[in-house]
Amino acid sequence: MNEALYERGLAAQGEQANYPQLVARPATPPVERAPAPLRVLVADDHACVRLGVTQLLRATPGATVVGEADDTLALATQLDMTPCDVVISDLCMPGLHGEYSSLAVLRRLAQASGAPAVVVLTMMSTPQILTGLLQIGLTVIVDKRDVTVALLSALAAACAGQAFLSEHVRAALDNAGADCAPCAGIPSAREWEVFQLYAQGMPVCEIANRLQRSVKTISSQKRSTMRKLGLVTERDLIDFATLVGIT
Repeated sequence: MNEALYERGLAAQGEQANYPQLVARPATPPVERAPAPLRVLVADDHACVRLGVTQLLRATPGATVVGEADDTLALATQLDMTPCDVVISDLCMPGLHGEYSSLAVLRRLAQASGAPAVVVLTMMSTPQILTGLLQIGLTVIVDKRDVTVALLSALAAACAGQAFLSEHVRAALDNAGADCAPCAGIPSAREWEVFQLYAQGMPVCEIANRLQRSVKTISSQKRSTMRKLGLVTERDLIDFATLVGIT
């Protein structure tokens, strides 16, 4: 072998021997990002209820209140302007067209693909109304008496696409039995106007005179409203009016 090449080879080996050793570093584990907080919109026409619900949610890790509404128009506006994952809403708020219900908006949310999940807050214990809610897809219902113990479970169920009924809601439906017929729809603005005046103590003939309608029309609108609300007796009517703050 050429002596010069041999010597250069030895020198090269010596240089390689002085190279630093390359040691593989352990793989850095991926950083786990916390899931984005659940964006919640709270709607109720009673400020004390909104305050209680929002305080409960703000004390809950993983949830954030992105907006509040005190009537159905404000709810619809918030839905247009504020992205959210869940709507927690009262059922009996002033409506868009003079009626006293946010049901029309909540029903559209329940039936629309990709819409926010809905948790219904209510003091309604009329089985016909509760059954009607279930039939139109509003299957997460919390009685306001159960909020502190049931709202977070209801929120989780709504996000998972599962049904949830709080204790007082289940009791009302259980007491009614399997043959409970759902309510017949949403009272119109005119029907609701008649209902309010009657519930406040105005006789049918005076309502007819005030609204410039016939006594027969007023009586028909009163009966229609009671049927749609699942109210059978005058006592039911008074109890309902007291519950939603008409009287």
